Amino acid sequence: MAIRLFEPLEMRGLTLPNRIVVAPMTQFSADDGVAGDWHIMHLGQYAVSGAAMVLSESCYIEDIARNNPACLSLYSDAQEQAVRRITSFFDTYGRAAFGVQLCHGGRKASSKPHWEGGGKLGLDEGGYEAVAPSPVPIREGWPAPRELSLSEIKAKVDMFADSAARAARAGCRVIELHGAHGYLIHEFLSPITNRRTDAYGGSLENRMRFGLEVFEAVRAVWPDDKPMGVRISATDWVPGGWDLPSSIVFAKRLDQMGCDFIDVSSGGLSPEQKIESGPGYQTGFAAAIKAEVKMKVITVGQITEARQAETIIRTGQADMVGLARIMLFNPRWPWQAAMELGAEADYIRQYERAHPSRWAIPGASAPGNQPSQPVNKAAG
Repeated sequence: MAIRLFEPLEMRGLTLPNRIVVAPMTQFSADDGVAGDWHIMHLGQYAVSGAAMVLSESCYIEDIARNNPACLSLYSDAQEQAVRRITSFFDTYGRAAFGVQLCHGGRKASSKPHWEGGGKLGLDEGGYEAVAPSPVPIREGWPAPRELSLSEIKAKVDMFADSAARAARAGCRVIELHGAHGYLIHEFLSPITNRRTDAYGGSLENRMRFGLEVFEAVRAVWPDDKPMGVRISATDWVPGGWDLPSSIVFAKRLDQMGCDFIDVSSGGLSPEQKIESGPGYQTGFAAAIKAEVKMKVITVGQITEARQAETIIRTGQADMVGLARIMLFNPRWPWQAAMELGAEADYIRQYERAHPSRWAIPGASAPGNQPSQPVNKAAG
C-alpha cells in the first residue's frame, strides 16, 4: 500500500517529493530585517531534513510592518541579498523548495519578542507607529493603531508586490501571503478589527477586497511557473468575528484567481478567542475548505505523529501537513516518519550513513525502509 504522506505533489512548475511542509516560525533574530547566520542554520537544517517545502518566518514588506525590528524582512537590497544566501544553500544542498511568507504586521507591529513577555514596544524603545484598517487596539492598555487612508492602502498593496519581486530575484521557489493570525490582511477580513465604512469595510465583499488586491498584485509579478498561496485563519474563535463560512467564500475567490494552495490555521486576532485545541484541532477547517476548492490545502495545528499525518492525507482532509514546533523539537521528523510508515525519505549523501539500516538497528532494513538516492548537488 502506497504511503500517501510520501507521495509527490505538483503545483505549477514545482514537484514536491512528499507532503511535509515546514511552517513559518518567527525567530526575532534578524539584524534590521537582514537574515544572518542564525537563519542559515535554522532554515538550512530543514533543507536537508527530508521535508518537501520550507517557508520562512513572516517576512515583512516595510519597516513599520515588522512585528519587531529583529524580524526578517524583504524591502531592501541588503535583505534581498541575505535571502539569496538562503536560497543558494537550498539549491546547493537540499531538495526542499524554499519560499518566503510575506506579511504586514498591521496593529501587531512594534511588539516585543515572546521571550521578553510580548507586549507593545514603545517609541522610546525603538518601536514605531502601528497602522490598521481601523483604530481598534489589540487589548486594553495598548495604543490604538492609526487608520490607513485609501492612498496608504494602495501603497501597501504595491509594497507586497515589490517584496514579491525581490523574492523572485532572490531565487525563492514558492511564496505565501500571511492572511492569518491577526496581521494586516486578516485585520481587513475580520469585522472585529475592520470598522471601515468605505470600499474596504462593511460587507464581506468589501472586507475581502484588500487581501484579494494583494493577491492579484503579487501574482502579477510572481513568475508564472512558481506556485503561490495564502495562509488564513479559518475562524477568530470569537462570536461575530471572521468564521469558517466567510473563509470558504474567500478561499473560493482565491481559487478562481489562480491561487495554488491555501494554508489553513485559525485564531490570533483577538485576546477574547476561545480555542478548543488538541491534536489536529484545525484539520476540520482545512477539510471543509478542501471540499469547496480545486487548489491544494495545507493543514496545521498539533500534528506530531506520522500516522496522524498519514491519516489526514489518506482521508482527503488536506493535501499537505504543515509542521512547526515538532520540527523545532525534532528536525529529522520526516526521516522518522518514513521509517515508521515504511516509506522512503531523502537523505543527502553526507548523512546517508545515519540511516539505521546502515548500522544494524533491528527492523530498520525492512522493505521500503531504505534511504532514497542522495540528491544534493554539492561535492561530497
